[in-house]
Amino acid sequence: MTALLTAIALWLSANFNLPPLSEQPKIELVSPARIMAIRHQAFNVERRHDIAAMPPVSDPRDTVAVYDDPNRTIYLPLTWTGGTAADLSMLVHEMVHHLQNIGGISYECPAAREELAYRAQDQWLGLFGQDLEHTFGIDKFTLKVSTTCGF
Repeated sequence: MTALLTAIALWLSANFNLPPLSEQPKIELVSPARIMAIRHQAFNVERRHDIAAMPPVSDPRDTVAVYDDPNRTIYLPLTWTGGTAADLSMLVHEMVHHLQNIGGISYECPAAREELAYRAQDQWLGLFGQDLEHTFGIDKFTLKVSTTCGF
């Protein structure tokens, strides 16, 4: 896993002006319920327990992985194997957050931080002839709402 994380970090640094990898994240495979709990906890802390500020989630499957800044841990679903472009793109998305975190990069709001992660994930999928909409059902409108402060 170390070599994979290093390769992804090098690709992200070269293509998205992110800082180099100075510390590997921890990786844990967990249930979808645990991923949702971590996601909700992160937004509650960042938004001072303002649930209304959290981007809407219509279904627990909408959040497939999550990065926990304080613990520097990427949480992936139990079903994750890394054997597909889609699986690897989840890791790419969360590695963006890890590099943002260790680089001390701040954003206006949590949603704004997602824009680069989704762009990198979509570009990664493009290397394999795929995209966010067809692979994860994330259309351009949903992406805009998910990455804009105030929604």
